Amino acid sequence: MAAGATMYTFEIELADTDRGVYEQFTLRAARHPSETDAYLVTRVLAYCLEFEDGITFSDGISATADPAVLVRDLSGKLLAWIEVGAPDAARLHTGSKAAERTTIYSHRDPTRMLAQWTGAKIHRAEEIVLHSFEPGFIDSAVGAIERRNALTLTVTERQLYLELNGLHLSSAVHDHPIS
Repeated sequence: MAAGATMYTFEIELADTDRGVYEQFTLRAARHPSETDAYLVTRVLAYCLEFEDGITFSDGISATADPAVLVRDLSGKLLAWIEVGAPDAARLHTGSKAAERTTIYSHRDPTRMLAQWTGAKIHRAEEIVLHSFEPGFIDSAVGAIERRNALTLTVTERQLYLELNGLHLSSAVHDHPIS
């Protein structure tokens, strides 16, 4: 955990009917002072939406060469490079070369992000997808976040149903190919 980071704990019940993933687990996430609560919530949602064996958070801002979330197989091979926020084109290029699959989850305006990558050299750009949520969804979730959290997430036909500490929210997951 980075110095000065605040630890958040999430007791998660995940029912992703789209992928057939049904799990209960505890997730601990360190939020560095330079990270916003919106980034933290998006990172936790990305973890849940990509949940599979071998998934983990990177070491945070001290691990500048790693994405926010990654998936490795038992041999240590990098399977998925999962960015959160607004990575630059060079970072996506690096991630796409390093992993079998690269994807992005963001709480920011997808139109502006897609525009910044237009014409940039990004390895296998046609395979990378930016995932975004309904306007206000992440901000509403941020309002409910505490140091210890109960989170239930149900995913059906790319629609999220989130219960966070008693607050009920929903949003579609919007997929934006980057090329």
